[in-house]
Amino acid sequence: MSGGIPVDESCISAFLELKSRRDINTVIYRLSDNLETVIPDFEGNLTHDELLEALPADESRYVVYDLLFATADGARQEKVVLISWCPAGTKAEETIAHSSGYSTLRNLLDTVQVCAQATDLSDVEYEALVSRAS
Repeated sequence: MSGGIPVDESCISAFLELKSRRDINTVIYRLSDNLETVIPDFEGNLTHDELLEALPADESRYVVYDLLFATADGARQEKVVLISWCPAGTKAEETIAHSSGYSTLRNLLDTVQVCAQATDLSDVEYEALVSRAS
């Protein structure tokens, strides 16, 4: 891996846990305090509203979320979404590191089906994610 911010091994474990078990639908990652490594921040089961509440207003996060929705014809769908959360209040140096970490995560979490970049809560509203996933 060249030039990207390294991802702690526990991030991959958390992702595999989400994929293999039904009781976890959300994994949130963050940059370490020195902005040099992606580390897990939260693993658990969140409603979509709880996910929105968990996103800080002035710090970046990466979110892997198991999105459940119905298609126009009523079929149940499930897609794993990788969200890059980098709100407007994020410091410039963190924004640069975040972008690099996002690229690394995208490459490592190769079974993610939908990628979304978000700078505002409207970017991660349920309908916005469903429209990207459909």
